[in-house]
Parts: sequence; structure tokens; C-alpha cells
Amino acid sequence: MAEQNFVDYVKILFRSGKGGAGSVHFFRGPGMPKGGPDGGDGGRGGHIILKADPNEWTLLGLKYTKHIYAKDGNPGRGGLKTGSDGGDIVVRVPLGTVAKDAETNEVLLEITERDDRKILLPGGRGGKGNNFFKTATHQAPQYAQPGEPGIEQWIVLELKVLADVGLVGFPNAGKSTLLSAVTAAKPKIGDYPFTTLVPQLGIVRVRDNRTFVMADIPGIIEGAHEGRGIGHRFLRHIERNSVLLFLIPSDTDRSLREEYDILINELNEFNPELLDKPRLLAVSKSDLIDEDLEKMLRPTLPPGIDAIFISAVTGKNLQVLKDRLWEMLNAGDEDVRI
Repeated sequence: MAEQNFVDYVKILFRSGKGGAGSVHFFRGPGMPKGGPDGGDGGRGGHIILKADPNEWTLLGLKYTKHIYAKDGNPGRGGLKTGSDGGDIVVRVPLGTVAKDAETNEVLLEITERDDRKILLPGGRGGKGNNFFKTATHQAPQYAQPGEPGIEQWIVLELKVLADVGLVGFPNAGKSTLLSAVTAAKPKIGDYPFTTLVPQLGIVRVRDNRTFVMADIPGIIEGAHEGRGIGHRFLRHIERNSVLLFLIPSDTDRSLREEYDILINELNEFNPELLDKPRLLAVSKSDLIDEDLEKMLRPTLPPGIDAIFISAVTGKNLQVLKDRLWEMLNAGDEDVRI
């Protein structure tokens, strides 16, 4: 998908419908010039609803939408007729969409399942007609309830890409090359920083038709947690990943441990909970080094994390990598066999 077509943030003024007013009405008919109250209730105002659309993976369709208003409920009528409800507005969004209050940043709801359909802003309830207030001692009430007002609110919709495995690394670490090597995805690849400006998803086939989803997400730079570079726009997307695959090239100017520590620090500063996710280290571009140099690099690996030397160009250890990721994704499942 073209970069200009990937939209992961929109701010919209939503307003649910107000409820219809209850009716003040009295029955009039032949021989009954002063019948009892028969005012009906008002209809409910329209809801604002977010619905999952598995066929969408961007908020592009809402990019130029500034206002979304639901219909008001209709008033009640005589003859105990209830007013019709205001029409609901159903907004289709991709999986991974988060709705937040634009002022407080409070999370209102999240769309993460294929069948999710959630009310973002409820419509106001319709008012009760005067028939509702009739009692044995008060048989002709001259009043009814007004409908409840709708809710008007500025809301931010953010997209967090849903993937099983998220690639974490600096620009030009080889993430796009790896994704193209293990999936059918065709991300833009080039020997310069920030080749990837939008998330790319691909399906990785392991064995026996088993698959998982891998995401190549724009690379981290130092200070990303402060919003530098692509900043929060990148870091937001890895919150949904089940496993984090750190990718560090063998020809890095820094040591493998130093590069890994910088990446870990950026994640920790943005959201410490990201460090609770299972993670694996892949040393990419291993076709550029021989066995002796690989042995020399192993002592410089960061402690506490499994590491695999790979090459997306020659295919070195790619099957080993896929098997290991599959095991991590299915940890605790006794039926997993490689």
C-alpha cells in the first residue's frame, strides 16, 4: 500500500442522537370527549458504533472526515405510539483500532476481534409520554419527559497493527529484506535509512501449513520515545505484537550488546510493559561474516536473550528462526510440534 494511503491516526467530532420527547396527548373519540392520557414515548437517539472490518487495515477512509453525527430519535405520538429510534451510525474500522478521548487520552474502547461491534457513544433515551405518569390519583398528567441529549465528543482513533511477531530494529537493519524472504510480502527495500515508512504485514509459513503474521514496522531511532523521527507512530504499533524479534546487523558500527540496549531503552521509555513480551534476537546480514568472525561476535551478544545468526540473502538459519518463533508463539501448547 502506498505510504500516503496508510493512515493510523484521525481526530473526529462524534455526536450521538438525542432522544425524542414523550408526547402529551389525550384520547378523543365518539362518546369520549375527555379520554385518558395516551401520549407515547419518544424514540432512542442513534448510537455511534465502531465495527471491525477485517478487510481494512488503515484509517484512510476517515482521513478527511471531521464530523460524524447520528440521527435524533423521533417524538412519541398519541395513541400510545412510540417514536422511531434515530438511525445508528456504524463506522467500520480495521482490527487494532483504539478510540481515545481527545482531551484526556482515556481509552474508551478497542476493536481487536473480527466480530467486534461496540457502542462508542450511546444515543439519548427517549422521554416517557404522559401515559407513563398516569396513576389512580393523578389520571390526567399534563406533562411528559423530554428526551435525553446525545453525547458530543472529540475522539481520536488510533491504529495499532495486529501481528504475531513484530520486527524491532534501527533503520536499515534488514527488516524489510527478512520479511520479503520469509513471506510473500513485497516491502520497499533500499540501502538507506527509513526505507520503510509504514507497517508491512506478511504471512510466514512454518511447516504443515502452519502460519503466523509478521510485521515490518518503521525503524527506531534514538529518542523515538520522545517523538523524534517517526517516534510514537512506530512504537504504538508494536504494542499489539505477541513476540518481538530484534534485528541487529552483523556489520553494525556499535557492538551487538550496545545496539540491543539502545533498542530496549526506547521500548522501556515508551511503555515498560513492552519488555514483558517474549523476545528473540536475530543477527542479520550474517552472509557478510565468516564462521571465525561469528565466533568472535558471540561473546558480545546481550545476555538473557536467545540469538540466531541469519541471512535473508542466502537463507542461512531462516527455517531455524521460523521454528523458534513458532515455538515462542505457542509456548504452553502441548500440541505444538516442529
